[in-house]
Amino acid sequence: MALKTTQPSGRLYSLDALRGFDMFWIMGGEGIIESLSRASGSSFWKGFAEELTHPDWNGFHFYDLIFPLFLFIAGVATPYSVGKELERGKTRQQLLWRVIKRGLLLVLFGVIYNNGLQLHALSEIRFGSVLGRIGLAYMFANIIALYFKERAQIIWFFGIIIGYWLLLKFTSAPGFPAGDLTMEGNFASYIDRLVMPGKLYLGIHDPEGLASTIPAIATGLLGIITGNFLKKNQLGQSKKVLYMLVAGVVFVIVAHIWDIDFPINKNLWTSSFVLNVGGYSLILLAVFYYVIDVKGYKKWAFFFKVIGMNSILIYMSEHFIDWDYTTNAFFKWAEQLAGTPYNIVVAAIGYVLIKWAVLYFLYKKKVFLRV
Repeated sequence: MALKTTQPSGRLYSLDALRGFDMFWIMGGEGIIESLSRASGSSFWKGFAEELTHPDWNGFHFYDLIFPLFLFIAGVATPYSVGKELERGKTRQQLLWRVIKRGLLLVLFGVIYNNGLQLHALSEIRFGSVLGRIGLAYMFANIIALYFKERAQIIWFFGIIIGYWLLLKFTSAPGFPAGDLTMEGNFASYIDRLVMPGKLYLGIHDPEGLASTIPAIATGLLGIITGNFLKKNQLGQSKKVLYMLVAGVVFVIVAHIWDIDFPINKNLWTSSFVLNVGGYSLILLAVFYYVIDVKGYKKWAFFFKVIGMNSILIYMSEHFIDWDYTTNAFFKWAEQLAGTPYNIVVAAIGYVLIKWAVLYFLYKKKVFLRV
């Protein structure tokens, strides 16, 4: 981990902007929509706010895309980072250590995010985490990318999601019929109960468990395959956009057909979920890439780029900075002027603006947290 004071070169502007768009919802964007829903009572804002929640088990809301989109983006960036190091003459062994170190650091960050910097009994520590899953999935996807060529990477992608489908279809927890996909009966949650130390988030299930990290590797790998595709010079930019859009739509359609037999489920990161979020990720990347990198409309995306350049820092800050206190100190007057019920909307917007101002200061100073 390091705080670097130089901005990496050769980055896709659209990739940083899309990462920032993704993180915007986590750093407070969903709070703005929720406050608008509560203040206005509008059916539109209520519907939007509902999309910024997770279904209890099966199903898909927009908020389910945030996590896998970040992992997909990390994969897309790989050919521009790890690939460049290979071109500069670094060996695979050297890059392997770098990939493993980054993955394990993210796992450590995830444990800190969940449990803070406090001493706990082992049984009280939650080891599964968003950052931990990103770290492990990123690590294994990059190891595959380091040692297998592009065609083999595609085989790995489909092999993982088909293999995971077959695993859950023909197994279950003891006492449940084969293929049971309930929280109590599915095989992935059962494996987590057997092997994961500490506590699971829901007692009998952890949405960031070890077993369901296996298909998340495919999500990272899809990003790497996409990054390799974007780096190719044989195709024009507009054709790349078209191919990504078509692939994205096909993935979403196949996911919803597969949903009949293997439900779209973020908690289990089912194979249909991998295709569904992979499809939407491809579509979003195609749109951002076309508007920003192909057509050159960048100014509107600067707000998101500032967030995207320090995404892990702002994510971790939730447990170390009292952003509510700071927001109240700067924007209490604006809340009072707005009055009830729209004071909560002003507070939610101020919360995001305070965070963005800090990120903008770091951006101007060229200080970026890199793992």
